[in-house]
Amino acid sequence: MARPLCLLFDCDGTLVDSEPLLADEMSASLTEAGLPFRTSDYMGEFRGARFRRIVAALEQRYGSVDPERLDALECRMRANLNRRLASELIAIDGAAEALAALRGHPMGVVSNGPENKIRTSLHATGLAEAFGDRLFSAYTAQCWKPDPCLFHHAASRMGFASHECVVIDDALVGVRGALAAGMTVIHLNRFPDAEQTPDGAIMISNMFQLPTIIAHLETTRALAAHA
Repeated sequence: MARPLCLLFDCDGTLVDSEPLLADEMSASLTEAGLPFRTSDYMGEFRGARFRRIVAALEQRYGSVDPERLDALECRMRANLNRRLASELIAIDGAAEALAALRGHPMGVVSNGPENKIRTSLHATGLAEAFGDRLFSAYTAQCWKPDPCLFHHAASRMGFASHECVVIDDALVGVRGALAAGMTVIHLNRFPDAEQTPDGAIMISNMFQLPTIIAHLETTRALAAHA
């Protein structure tokens, strides 16, 4: 009998509703540094992207910022964000219920964010127990979505091959990276009017749907194994 599929979850926007807080802190910090940035810019153009990639794109438009100033700005922004995450953060609707229903599966978190941010977010929302130390940060692996290497790193550490993994991600950078890694991908598309699910990914509109989709994938997999 095949072991259960390994489930690899994105964090921001998939498990926890941190993106409005992140966008707010980015807007304040970047605009202060002379890189005009609105909260809507993050949710529209840059959702899920690495902070330094956002900075690089803004510098191309508005001019360079002293690197030391940027380092200090990022440290201050992340400290402010962590304080807000600890007190204001809530889970994505249906995330806790989905994790409870899927507790028989090995599960990990794969995020472009730093590990301390992942931990803060999961503890603040009561989701940490489902994952333990199976937290895979791009800052630790030194590769960022949409590069598939972050997903390969997580799968390897979990002890699974790519074809045994299912990635659940709300951001297109994660969906595309996981598809490139050869994994089954479920796109949590909470903005279907504005965002199109890439070919090859399975779309859900809320986390309550996830256990049914995983059960279907397991059934299909079992039938194929006995064909």
